[in-house]
Amino acid sequence: MVFKIIYIPDATIEQYIKEDVPYLDLTTYTLDLAGKKGKIQYICREEAVICGTEEVLRIFSKLNILPSKHISSGTKVQPKTSIVEAEGNAEDLHVAWKVAMNILEYASGIATRTNKILFKARKANPHVEILTTRKIFPGTKELAIKAVLVGGGLPHRLGLSETVLVFKQHLNFIGGIEGLISKLSELKTRLNEKKIIVEVETIEEALLLCQAGVDGLQFDKVAPPELEKAVELIRAQNSHIVLLAAGGINEQNAELYAGTGVNGLITTSVYFGKPVDMGTIIEQV
Repeated sequence: MVFKIIYIPDATIEQYIKEDVPYLDLTTYTLDLAGKKGKIQYICREEAVICGTEEVLRIFSKLNILPSKHISSGTKVQPKTSIVEAEGNAEDLHVAWKVAMNILEYASGIATRTNKILFKARKANPHVEILTTRKIFPGTKELAIKAVLVGGGLPHRLGLSETVLVFKQHLNFIGGIEGLISKLSELKTRLNEKKIIVEVETIEEALLLCQAGVDGLQFDKVAPPELEKAVELIRAQNSHIVLLAAGGINEQNAELYAGTGVNGLITTSVYFGKPVDMGTIIEQV
């Protein structure tokens, strides 16, 4: 029941509706469709991991639309599968139509891409995790993170308040890696319940920080052959350190990166791509 993990408040659900119908649906109003009974059906036209049906049902509830069938988020489907079916007044069905379809198409797209990357990566490393960045289009985080979870991934960082991740941009203000190492003992004492992760670009940097006692290393844009060597050298020094790979990781190269032995693959690619193709039928009953 992954979908219950993500909390999306009623105000957000209502905003989804309000965004598409700020005042009235001029078309259904001028065609005088009010009060006519109808039914709506969403059909998935391709193989996919479905996501967003629970939010669609909440939209239906706001519009007095009664669902008769739905497939839960996380379900893998084949083409021509009926995802959601419901009945209501024609004017309400048309208000729900595109909002619900957009949620289903975009969320299912992210879930499906996440699942494909995870499948490829675990062919090479059964224990690797797919971790997604916070490069999410503003205003869509709840649905995006839900879709990642439904697809089998996990969020890398939900926000700046959550984890300690040191980048080069931070090091520029404290004297580089040497400056960080000089502060490390103090940081580990102060942040005793947190892991301290540092992004690195070279094996030399990684070994230096490993010896200093950081909890994890994030390799940025290091090619798989070099990364595999780095993992071997670092694991020889510390078998428990967390090792992550980031930078351009996608479905095409996930298996190669997973094979290097890192704990996790950090990716943004799941957020970019075609939505899952959904069809909608609305007809009178």
